[in-house]
Amino acid sequence: MTKILVTGADGQLGNEFRKLARSRYDLEFIFTDIGELDITKESEVNAFLDKNRVNYILNCAAYTAVDKAEEEPEKADLLNSHAVKILGGISNDRDIRLIHFSTDYVFDGTKKSPYTEEDTPHPVTIYGKSKLEGEKIIRKSKNCMIIRTSWLYSASGNNFVKTIMRISREKDELQVVSDQIGSPTWANDLARTTLIIIDRTKNNKTRDRYLLYHYSNEGTCTWYDFATEIVKLAGFTIKIRPVHTEDYPAKAPRPSYSVLDTTKIRNELGIKIPDWKESLQHCITEINQTT
Repeated sequence: MTKILVTGADGQLGNEFRKLARSRYDLEFIFTDIGELDITKESEVNAFLDKNRVNYILNCAAYTAVDKAEEEPEKADLLNSHAVKILGGISNDRDIRLIHFSTDYVFDGTKKSPYTEEDTPHPVTIYGKSKLEGEKIIRKSKNCMIIRTSWLYSASGNNFVKTIMRISREKDELQVVSDQIGSPTWANDLARTTLIIIDRTKNNKTRDRYLLYHYSNEGTCTWYDFATEIVKLAGFTIKIRPVHTEDYPAKAPRPSYSVLDTTKIRNELGIKIPDWKESLQHCITEINQTT
């Protein structure tokens, strides 16, 4: 049986793997977060893997507070690059396939067409730089796969969808940035796709080399469009007003365009990617069922 270690299992993506694991009787999952395994300590990771032999590590752990990272870069680097270096080295030594998740924020947003895996990253935030450093470190590992994603949301944790729904219950009006373009990604879709990748690669030679893929839901929108669709699907009446990025100051600059080109993952693995509005409806239904 294929055994899979999921780090950062209490986060958005980790929680989706927990849900999917309930129906995957052919896979054995071990879910850990900081309380069970500190991936920033090499000796602790090695000791854990001595007791728990696994075939895959899905690294869902990450420092994702984009603005806060500007004030505490050491903390961002610790989890987004140092810990990744540890996991990459250990995976190489133990012949474990590491699947690591990265971000559209490794790009600066100046391109006007979707970013491909061949485009040169140029992050403009501490968060993006720390994630890119993690990518660079594990590119040297033959047993590594990186999946970049964007605008992740789910029914758990803190994210844009849940924030808009909460504010919609409390206020009559909201301002949302309308000049930043990207692709929302439902964490459940990303988790499902990752398990498909495992199913399709565990018995062939692609698992013995470095791979990089982009994954997000189909379609593009602005944060304003995203918020408007959330309100519509959830049945709220709040008034949403579009504003420019310059009118909504933040400590860390956001890329104005961070759409990821998903052609490679669709063509190489035959994966069908749902439209972002379709997946958003599924997520909102789940949120309403659990609140």
